[in-house]
Amino acid sequence: MNVTGVVENKSTISEVKRKTKKNLLIKIKKSWQLYVLFILPLMYILVFHYYPMYGASIAFKNFDPVLGIGGSPWVGFEHFKKFFESYDFVRVLKNTLGLSLYSLIAGFPLPILLALSLNYVYSKRFKKAAQLITYAPHFISVVVMVGIIFMILDPRGPINNLLSLFGVKEGINFMGEADYFKSIFVFSGIWQNVGFGCIIYLAALTSVSPELHEAAIVDGASKIRRIWHVDIPGIMQTAVLVLILNMGSFLDTGFEKVLLMQNPLNLSSSQVIDTYVYNVGLVSALPQYSYAAAIGIFKSLVAFILIIASNKLAKKVGQDGLW
Repeated sequence: MNVTGVVENKSTISEVKRKTKKNLLIKIKKSWQLYVLFILPLMYILVFHYYPMYGASIAFKNFDPVLGIGGSPWVGFEHFKKFFESYDFVRVLKNTLGLSLYSLIAGFPLPILLALSLNYVYSKRFKKAAQLITYAPHFISVVVMVGIIFMILDPRGPINNLLSLFGVKEGINFMGEADYFKSIFVFSGIWQNVGFGCIIYLAALTSVSPELHEAAIVDGASKIRRIWHVDIPGIMQTAVLVLILNMGSFLDTGFEKVLLMQNPLNLSSSQVIDTYVYNVGLVSALPQYSYAAAIGIFKSLVAFILIIASNKLAKKVGQDGLW
């Protein structure tokens, strides 16, 4: 009897699997157009995002261009160990984390504040003018932006001319002082991107129910109280998602801008992981491709850990994460 029961169970399971497979095929057949559309982005991701990961294997090899990626000998974690034990490791990591943290703390809340303030501007003409003025710098190229920074902060430029009115007789070489580099980099980035960054929060504010504001006004709430108790909770989910996405690129300090602003006088403060990889991997007299790839993988691993941690933290404080 037991043998008969086992056979019946197996038969039932196989019947359920067959029906599930059949239902799946029916669903695919009904929506074949969507699956055809899905093939194109899938192929793009596989070819341009997953296939190049094969090249990252040189981080675990002594890459020789003559032997190629497949023929180069394996060395394990030797290049990672070399980076951790190098004299530059602490300085480069400290500069990268310092610049990223400074950018996050100073730059993250400002688009929210700008969006909240613009949301309460009743003059449409003023609102449009303010949005245009704040959005425009975002479309300036990095090269032009750095050129503007050099021109304004030149020892004989407008900033030093202004300071001379307050008794500062000797022009300050801002770009030649390592102590000024991080602040110049961060606040020029805020000026360039704060307007564009507030767009997503302005869109989120439109989803806040007007009835909540009407109820708050009836209760005698001031604008500050309405911002604190109605608007901020309404855009909190968006802010958390933006923060998690920012954590994914936490160590991406902006390679082009850092490289263009970098000079021998501020190198102690401006040498970050991206520029270090560029220097040792491409422009040095003896390019170290495997060493540079190992540093790049280390950076990606740190970013991956940060995005996982921030996603879990968001869930713990009661917000929805990315997944």
